[in-house]
Amino acid sequence: MAKLNFGGVEENVVTREEFPLAKAVETLKDETIAVIGYGVQGPGQALNLKDNGFNVIVGQRKNSKTWDKAVADGWVPGETLFEVEEAAKRGTIIQYLLSDAGQIAQWETVKNQLNPGDALYFSHGFGITYKDQTGIVPPKDVDVILVAPKGSGTSLRRLFVEGKGLNSSYAIFQDATGKAYDRVVALGIGVGSGYLFETDFQKEVYSDLTGERGILMGALAGVFEAQYEVLRKNGHSPSEAFNETVEELTQSLMPLVAENGMDWMYANCSTTAQRGALDWRHKFREATLPVFDDLYDSVKTGEEARVTIKANEKEDYRVKLEEELKELRESELWQTGAQVRKLRPENN
Repeated sequence: MAKLNFGGVEENVVTREEFPLAKAVETLKDETIAVIGYGVQGPGQALNLKDNGFNVIVGQRKNSKTWDKAVADGWVPGETLFEVEEAAKRGTIIQYLLSDAGQIAQWETVKNQLNPGDALYFSHGFGITYKDQTGIVPPKDVDVILVAPKGSGTSLRRLFVEGKGLNSSYAIFQDATGKAYDRVVALGIGVGSGYLFETDFQKEVYSDLTGERGILMGALAGVFEAQYEVLRKNGHSPSEAFNETVEELTQSLMPLVAENGMDWMYANCSTTAQRGALDWRHKFREATLPVFDDLYDSVKTGEEARVTIKANEKEDYRVKLEEELKELRESELWQTGAQVRKLRPENN
């Protein structure tokens, strides 16, 4: 394990140089990895592991859209694709990648198939951290490990196919066999991680829920909507408002940030843009900091978990969710976005 300096703070990380793919495959050569769930993270992780030479099977509810997706992706029913219970029974490493609600619903089924020495793998610390609400308490005789790619399963797969990768965090909650470290790092490399940084289940879920509700999704969408609204009510056209709010950020500026940092992006903009951004940065920070503090407190106390679990328990949850997503999709802002995307040079 290497110690690297991140902004003046040393952290434990695992690089592909010290734990290459060949070593990962050798470490898990006698294991059967059962990926339970083929929704968000499942496809990317399962396919990347398979393409990297690991022994992988998939567990998914039959006669579902995700079962059909697994078949379309090349998983063979009765050979590499099984019902959840059967896949869990066959696996020595259970990658529990159902949704948080799905994990709660299927826990007794999966738990009953765990044998001493197996490994139970998560990509989210939710079920373990909020065990009082989820009821997920693993047996003491299995390893409990986590690899959390810092991005969606779709991005994980796309980047892998392009020869790239996402960074991931890793954690060990329970080391029953003495092999948990090698197992978790091998899996992290196997799913396509660029490097692995150390965390624990609680910190993973606290940072993840804060990030999703904050800058990665919730805050981002809210700020987009606020600026777009201000521009529109001051007479700017939908096209102009969208381009100055979303398109320039996603297509021009964020790639520069990803390439070489925020200061690099600033340096590649006009002096007028730099001056205004540097001045207004502090105002936005001070305005949003109390909101982020409230958000983190809501995560830490378990309130966000309670709200999520309660919402997912409702029979009409997915119907209501689709209604909310439809409202987002059909708003003027994102209808404008759909038209703008069609006009990009690569689409013409």
